[in-house]
Amino acid sequence: MYKCFFKRLIDFLIVLTALLVFWPFLLIIYLWLSIANKGAGAIFYQERPGLHGKIFKVMKFKSMTDERDSEGNLLPDAQRLTPVGKFVRSTSIDELPQLLNVLKGDMALIGPRPLLPQYLPLYNKEQARRHEVRPGITGWAQCNGRNAISWTKKFEYDVWYVDHCSFLLDLKIIFLTVKKVLIREGISQQGEATMEFFTGNN
Repeated sequence: MYKCFFKRLIDFLIVLTALLVFWPFLLIIYLWLSIANKGAGAIFYQERPGLHGKIFKVMKFKSMTDERDSEGNLLPDAQRLTPVGKFVRSTSIDELPQLLNVLKGDMALIGPRPLLPQYLPLYNKEQARRHEVRPGITGWAQCNGRNAISWTKKFEYDVWYVDHCSFLLDLKIIFLTVKKVLIREGISQQGEATMEFFTGNN
C-alpha cells in the first residue's frame, strides 16, 4: 500500500511545502550559476528512463560551462567544472530542481537514481528491475557509496530497494543522505569527475 499509493502522496506534499519555503534560495543558486557558467545557463534538461523505463526529462542545476577546444569539442568534464559548480555538486544542491520532477510524478524523493537511456539495453534482467519503482533524488545506493562504488554494487542496492521499499526505509535513507552530503563522501569515482560510463561489463 505504501509503495503504490502513500509514497507518492507523501512525496507530493513534502515537495510542495519545500518549494513554497525554499524558492528564494533556489533563485539565488540559479542566479549564481548563471554568472559562473559563462553564459551556459543554470539549468539543463536530460532525458532519463523512469518508471517502467518511460523516458522523461530530468532537471538539474548546471555545474559546468560549455567551453570547447579548438576543434569545437567539449572539454573534459573536470576542466569545465567550475569552483561554484564543484560546490553545488559536492553539496548535492545540483539535484534540487528535481523537486519539480517529483511534483510532476516523474520521480520520487527516494528511489534508484535515473541513469542514461543508452544504458537500457545493457542491463541484465535483474538490473532492469530498478525501473519497477519511480527513480529518486536519492536512494539506497547513494547511502552506500554514491558514485564511489562499482556499477555492479550500485545495481544490487537499487534492486534491493525495490524489494524492500517501506516508509521506515525511506526515512533511514533520508537520514543517511543528509549525513553523506554533510561529510561530502562518495561524490566521485577515483580518477573521474563523477563516475565512469556503464558499459555492461563493469
